[in-house]
Formats: sequence, structure tokens, C-alpha cells
Amino acid sequence: MSERSARAEIPPGTLTLLILRTLARSGEQHGFEIANAIEKLSEAVLRVEEGSLYPALQRMLVQGWVTARWGHTAAGRRARYYQLTAAGKKELAAELSQFERVTTAIARVLAPA
Repeated sequence: MSERSARAEIPPGTLTLLILRTLARSGEQHGFEIANAIEKLSEAVLRVEEGSLYPALQRMLVQGWVTARWGHTAAGRRARYYQLTAAGKKELAAELSQFERVTTAIARVLAPA
């Protein structure tokens, strides 16, 4: 199986959940670290593209779910670091609850008769 066929599309509506959970798990990270963490934790099944990641992070900043500050990576490159806020933790809990509800319902529909 090729690398391309081993990857899967991130289900619609779950990118925010994945980013919030990654920040809750790992603390403050810059965008590239967030994308890498999601890819690593999914065992390379999920890949977050820059064209999706940064607009999602910007929406989360506007919503107040994350804060951001400029800093430098270990390699000395300038990067924007994101951190979960109290409102982000609350949103994460709500999104996890909704996700679990939906996946449970899907599992019931897909279960053998």
C-alpha cells in the first residue's frame, strides 16, 4: 500500500477537535508541531495540511479557544506558539462529547444485525 493510500481524509468537522486535543495533551506548540503530533498520534493516517491548519487556528483565536505568541523554535526560526485557554478547554469537552455521541450512533448503525 502506498503512503498516499495509507492516509485518510480528516473527517469534516473534526479538525478543531484534533487541534484542541493536541494542545490539551502537549501544551503550547507552534503549528508545525501540532500537525506533526496529529500525524504521529494517528500513526500517519491523518495529515493536516497548512491550508487547513492555519485558518482553523485563526478561527480558534477569534473564538478565544487559544492564545498565540511569537517565539523561536529550537532551530532559531520564528514561529507562532498556540496555547489552549479555559474557553478552549470547555469547547474541547463539548466537542468530545458530541463526537462520542455521533461515533456511538454510527457504530450502532454499522453493527451486524
